[in-house]
Amino acid sequence: MIVSHRHRFVFFAVPRTATHAVRAALADALDPGDWRQEALTERVALPVPALARLGHGHISLLQAHAHLPGSICRDYFKFAFVRHPFDRFVSVCAMLNRRDPEYGGRERAFMKRAIARPRFRARVLVRPQVAMLTAADGDLGMDYLGRFETLQHSFDEVCDRIGLGRRSLDIRNAAQHGAYRDIFDAELGNSVAAFYREDFARLDYEVPACV
Repeated sequence: MIVSHRHRFVFFAVPRTATHAVRAALADALDPGDWRQEALTERVALPVPALARLGHGHISLLQAHAHLPGSICRDYFKFAFVRHPFDRFVSVCAMLNRRDPEYGGRERAFMKRAIARPRFRARVLVRPQVAMLTAADGDLGMDYLGRFETLQHSFDEVCDRIGLGRRSLDIRNAAQHGAYRDIFDAELGNSVAAFYREDFARLDYEVPACV
């Protein structure tokens, strides 16, 4: 998460949607008094104890509403990026297995076991995207939702909205993986589609034909 008091925006970092690239591109626009929270490449926390204790930067809108000053959640420009649920799930699994040399070639088996486990589904990296972006009234609470599939264009629009000059995004923290179409079969596709049904419905992604 980034909270910029200077530019009056809040960036909600949905896992595996190029959050590190966005953070890096915004870094030179932040003042010393602006707030950040992340844990993977840099240990830095918001000056809000309840959120700092989470130990990661993937803070949901409901958590922000509960612990940030009301004026920030009400008046600042809130944005995030989303990604096709199947593609994002493959990226999550690849990142979680990035140090396992035997993961390649058995991705489908791992994914089938993982998606069936409640503990895995509850992980911050895995949870549905809408769970991070929904307000207490049930509506998506972002002022802008960009798309991973058109990332640079979406980020350009964000820069225009928050009054920054456009800047190019670099590739950061990318996971090496194949396309979901080469990994999923109907059984896995149905399981993943069921878990992310709200993401498909509310973020306007189509469930692929393989399921």
